[in-house]
Amino acid sequence: MTKEESKKIAKIVVDRDLCIGAATCIALAPELFELDDENKAVLQDGWREKGMSDEQLMEAAQSCPVDAVLLYDKDDNQLYP
Repeated sequence: MTKEESKKIAKIVVDRDLCIGAATCIALAPELFELDDENKAVLQDGWREKGMSDEQLMEAAQSCPVDAVLLYDKDDNQLYP
């Protein structure tokens, strides 16, 4: 397995306890994230099919001021933060 394959983002988790509804993830990836009734970011259904690159997903996660967007690879290793 190449280094690139091992870094592939396979799972995105929004930590609802950390999320403050700043919506920076939505500004960068409106096709992936939305605010729910509690003004917390949530993933839209079918995020992987949206065709976002790992770089775009990382950028959206890094935009969160409280690091509430967590990224994992297929082996459940945390890639960010």
